[in-house]
Amino acid sequence: MLMLPGRAVAAPAEWRLALRNIHTGETVDALFARSGQFLPQGLAELAHGMRDWRTGEAFAMDRQLLALLVNLRQTLGQPGNKAFDLISGYRSPATNGALKAAGGAHSGVASKSQHMLGKASDIHLPGIALDRLRSAAMALGRGGVGYYPKDGFVHVDTGRVRHW
Repeated sequence: MLMLPGRAVAAPAEWRLALRNIHTGETVDALFARSGQFLPQGLAELAHGMRDWRTGEAFAMDRQLLALLVNLRQTLGQPGNKAFDLISGYRSPATNGALKAAGGAHSGVASKSQHMLGKASDIHLPGIALDRLRSAAMALGRGGVGYYPKDGFVHVDTGRVRHW
C-alpha cells in the first residue's frame, strides 16, 4: 500500500510525475503507481528521465522521493500533468566527485550526496515562485530542503529533515 507520510493529503488513485530535464530537453510523464501498487514501467521511465545527464547512468529513484514530488505538486495545487523542471536527479559518484572538485570547498556539493542514492532532486516548478516551492517543501517536513535562488532551484531529498 502506498502512503504519503507527513501532512494529511489524500493519496491519488494514480500517481503520475511529469518532468522536463533542463539540460537535455527530454520530457517524461510517467504513471508510476496505481491503486496502491508501484508500476515497474513507470518507475523505469522515471529512472531514465532522472538519470545522470552527464554520464547517461540511470539509477532506481527512491519511491519516497517520487511520492514527495507528487505530494509537493498537490500541496501547491498543481495538476498531475504539470511538469517539474529537473536540474539534477540521480548523480553518479564520478559526477558528484567532479562537481565537488570543480567547486572547491564551497561548492555546495556534499561528499555523500543524497543524489548518489537516488534520494534527491533539484527542481523548479514553472509558474510557482521559488520561495513558495521552498516553503511548501519545508512544510511537508519529509527530508532535506535546500534553497538556491541564484541558481533557480530548490533541492528536495528524503534524508533527515533539515534545511539550508
